[in-house]
Amino acid sequence: MKNGYQSDKIESKHYQRWEKENYFVPTGDGSGYCIVIPPPNITGTLHMGHAFQITIMDALTRYHRMGAYKTLWQPGTDHAGISTEMVVERL
Repeated sequence: MKNGYQSDKIESKHYQRWEKENYFVPTGDGSGYCIVIPPPNITGTLHMGHAFQITIMDALTRYHRMGAYKTLWQPGTDHAGISTEMVVERL
């Protein structure tokens, strides 16, 4: 990588495919059930708690999907992450 990782060039191709294939659209015919995945905190390193949290969200989403809920497990951001990112970028 000549100039480091260029997320806009690499991820935009995949993101377009994800949108085209409706990866962000809930599946199923029943009532809605959605979990938004918060990002890891910038203040620390990943630990077993992060893996445990994701495991629980995965199990809950799959459980509701098997129960015919219209499910969506959506990665996301939080308000604190955006402001923290801006501070880090200024450094």
